[in-house]
Amino acid sequence: MAAAATEITAVEFLQGSCRQNLFFQRNTLNKRRLLWGSQYRRSPFPRLSNRNIPSKPHLVKLKASVSGNVKTSVDEKSKTYEPENLGIESFLNREKQKESNAIVVEVGPRLSFTTAWSTNAVSVCRSCGLSEIARLERSRRYMLYLKAGSSLQEPQIQEFASVVHDRLTECVYTQKLTSFKTSVIPEEVQYVPVMERGQEALEEINKKMGFAFDEQDLKYYTRLFKDEIKRDPTTVELFDIAQSNSEHSRHWFFTGKMIIDGKPMNRTLMQIVKNTLNTNPINSVIGFKDNSSAVKGFPVNLLRPKQPGLVSPLSMTACDLDILFTAETHNFPCAVAPYPGAETGAGGRIRDTHATGRGSFVGASTAGYCVGNLHMEGSFAPWDDPSFKYPSNLASPLKILIEASNGASDYGNKFGEPLIQGYTRTFGMRLPNGERRE
Repeated sequence: MAAAATEITAVEFLQGSCRQNLFFQRNTLNKRRLLWGSQYRRSPFPRLSNRNIPSKPHLVKLKASVSGNVKTSVDEKSKTYEPENLGIESFLNREKQKESNAIVVEVGPRLSFTTAWSTNAVSVCRSCGLSEIARLERSRRYMLYLKAGSSLQEPQIQEFASVVHDRLTECVYTQKLTSFKTSVIPEEVQYVPVMERGQEALEEINKKMGFAFDEQDLKYYTRLFKDEIKRDPTTVELFDIAQSNSEHSRHWFFTGKMIIDGKPMNRTLMQIVKNTLNTNPINSVIGFKDNSSAVKGFPVNLLRPKQPGLVSPLSMTACDLDILFTAETHNFPCAVAPYPGAETGAGGRIRDTHATGRGSFVGASTAGYCVGNLHMEGSFAPWDDPSFKYPSNLASPLKILIEASNGASDYGNKFGEPLIQGYTRTFGMRLPNGERRE
């Protein structure tokens, strides 16, 4: 880390030397920001010094989270700061030297994927004056102790790694990282020969890239490109179409025509939902437009920063605040990767409220989880059907409940929005005709 104050380097700070006061330079002259240590209640700040700490200082606390779950709180009064637990070398390396039969497995975020934790950490660093830091990530290391004379084969190590990381957003680090740069080269954009081979070409690329086009989609896009646009589509265009046509983006089910017992219904599910606003629009400010719905609020006295976007004092401001409501469904992402799937679900909902009107303030959130039979180890439920199996690329219902709940709560906490209530439902049965419903 290049940013440091005067002669104090980052390594010296981590090792605990020159600990009395540590400042970071600011752009403005004669102003320095105290990062760690103590200061008198007078201006200007005292110079960097290794002298004894004043008897009645104005104490400054710094809390940090380093190396996963290791947390430290800096407090001069209680002397809880432990520099020996911070360093540029992992303590597992020392442990591994003692244990000849130990294996270290490290997992962490994919190099091409910046996590929400990193975004938050970088924001904190920049608020402290560390403007050169672009990305911070945390990884997890597991040390496997083996009995003397025993060994683990590569498939066994891979099996363990698959249990302790999410393969969608994380990967195994086979060697110590020195950079976030990746050697992966994006695939070249290819043209699909629809003009020459017609629907057969679309069927082939649909199966190869998993676009999930059904028969109606294949016929429509074949006609679109061959007869109307009159050119071959690219793989990028087809991938974009596949995402845009998902239920999440287009609401095929909610806006589709319903036929019940052979009779077409005169309204779609979306029209039925919107009818509540048409019936009683009195209290609504925004409904079924923008990114969230809003109802009339109240005049309130609100604490707001004097300089939004910067570290600044708060001041009491009188204003009218309307109440926003919005919801986000993340069924498939939570089924594939429960923790990050729920994180992005919470983030999408926070984004929607922030993008409504002139912006919004986060308040609180709720979450609901509807899954199949849990099959909890050591617990028997008479309705659990042991014959229910799940694809290897999907999480089990129990794992979804645990990890999705953690992910939704964690992401909200990063933005100051607590998850205050919710519900869970489990259901799974086999119909008399053998059909499985969950």
